[in-house]
Order: sequence, then C-alpha cells, then structure tokens
Amino acid sequence: MLARLGFLVAALFGVVTLSFLLVSVTPGDPAELIAGPMATQDQVEQIRTDLGLDDSLGKRYVDYMTGLAHGDLGTSYFSKRPVTDEILEKLPATLELILLAVLLAAVLGVATGALGAYFRGRWPDRLSRLVTGVFQAIPDFFLGLILIYTLFFLAGVAPSPTGRVGILEQAPEKVTGFHTIDSLLAGDLALFGSVVGHLMLPVLTLGLVYAAYFAKTARTTIGKSLNSQQAQFARALGLPERTVVRYAFVESRTTIVTYAGVIFASLLGGEAIVERIFSWDGIGRWSLEGIIKLDVPVVQGMVLVAGALTLIIYTLLDIVIGLLDPRISHA
Repeated sequence: MLARLGFLVAALFGVVTLSFLLVSVTPGDPAELIAGPMATQDQVEQIRTDLGLDDSLGKRYVDYMTGLAHGDLGTSYFSKRPVTDEILEKLPATLELILLAVLLAAVLGVATGALGAYFRGRWPDRLSRLVTGVFQAIPDFFLGLILIYTLFFLAGVAPSPTGRVGILEQAPEKVTGFHTIDSLLAGDLALFGSVVGHLMLPVLTLGLVYAAYFAKTARTTIGKSLNSQQAQFARALGLPERTVVRYAFVESRTTIVTYAGVIFASLLGGEAIVERIFSWDGIGRWSLEGIIKLDVPVVQGMVLVAGALTLIIYTLLDIVIGLLDPRISHA
C-alpha cells in the first residue's frame, strides 16, 4: 500500500510538471486574445506583465508549484474566478454523466458480448458482432448529432439539448452537485424527471459507443471461460447451464471491471465535444473553451485534475482487482 501511495505521489508530480511545460510552450499569446484586435502593443505588454507571462519559465514554475502546495490552481484569465472554484462547480456534472454512461455501456456491452460468446458462430453472434462493429465505428459526437436529430427533432421523445435542465427551469440547490440526487433531496420529482430526461441523450450517446468496446471484451473473456476445462467439467457433472454461465461471468469479472475503470478514466478528458454538443456545463466543455481561449490556468487545472483522478482510479482499480481475485499480486 505504501508503495502504491509513493508511486501515486511521484506520478502526480510528473503529471503536474509535464502539464506545466506543455502548456507553457504552446504557441499563441493569451495577452493578445485578452486585449483584443484593437489594443496597442503597450496595452498587450501591460496585460502580459499583469499575468506574469513575461517572467522566466523557471520563476513561473516555482510560483505555480508554490500556489499548488497551498491549494491554489490560479485564476482564469477571462472569468477572473479561481480555477479551483470552477473545477468544483463543473466536475460533478461530468462525473454524473460519465458514471451513468459507463454503467449503461457495461450492462449493454456485457449482455451483447455474453450473447455472442454463448452462441458463437451462430446468428446471434453474427448479429451482435455486426451491431458492435457499427457502434464502434461511429464517433461519439456524430452519434450524438444523430440522436438529437432523430429522438428530439423528428420523434420528439427527448428534451432539447440545452444542458442539465430546461431553459426555463431552475437547477436544484447544490448539495452534492449531482442534479439527480439534489433534485430528490429537494423533493422536486418534476425537476428530477426533467434532469433524467436531459441526461438521456448524452448518456445514450456515450453508452452506445462504449458498449461496443465492452461487448468485444466480454465476448472474448466469457467465450474463453465457457470453453475452459472448468466449464467442461461442470457440464460433465450435470450442473445446469445457467450455473456454468454464472461461473463464466465470475471468472471474467476482473477483466470487465478493469475495462470499466480504463474507460471511465479515458472519458474524464475525452468527452468534451459531447458536452459541447449537448450544452453540458461540465469540466470537459469548460476545458475545451479554455484551450480555445489559451486560458493557461484553466488548461493546467484540467490536466492536473484529469491526471490526478486517472491515477487515483487506477490505484483503486488495483485494490479492487486484488480483492476480486487474490491470485493477482502486485509486487
């Protein structure tokens, strides 16, 4: 455990340093964007001085690490708000979306993969592979646009992609930051229904795309378990087929749980375009806007948070996998 914590601290330090260096050498001048096209060179230089952009790279790094040690991630160049406050405000929206999307993807993907594994070579397997291949080939943002057009514009069964709640609705009072939980805590079932409705399209978008990856993994691992010597021995003993299938699921759970953790971590910084399409006020959309504006503190804060959460998820994943399968050891 101490070795894992030591690695986590060292890796996090590396992520912070690398993100600072990469953002610092990125082409472009934030001062010119802030000043606007009509500003004089003196005004641009004054903004650059106020932001500390004319300091040496070493001094900026020391100042950044000093602030980081005190929990200060800096202040956004454009909103003038502390980056820490903006992250705490927007992170719950992204986590709520990702958690539900990964849950949906795991359920659909594992069910599809298990169906293909059990009927390997027959028409259910061919159908599942066809569906998996189609959704794996479609970019998530493109599928989101298709769902908006079909389910919202044509069928009218989904609410408009206007964010986490309707345009005329007030978000629930913040307790956890998860609108589904906060609306229930407020006792507002109508608002809860609206929140769930607005979650439907983005969750379905990410869930269908990443269900294809779960399906491929589940088909391989469950299929291998169904054809293993243990499964053949269980059938020879006369055990019901449902028991054999259950054993196959148990034997495959570590691989599926690992894949769920990997997908969850990858979505932390990989669903920004989907958030933008659905006007989702999450950390992905926020960081994308920061990149476009060259808002250096925002970009550094996003990289730091995504890197830290990814490292924490992988560390927890190691622990969970060890609990699920004690045969797996981590030196």
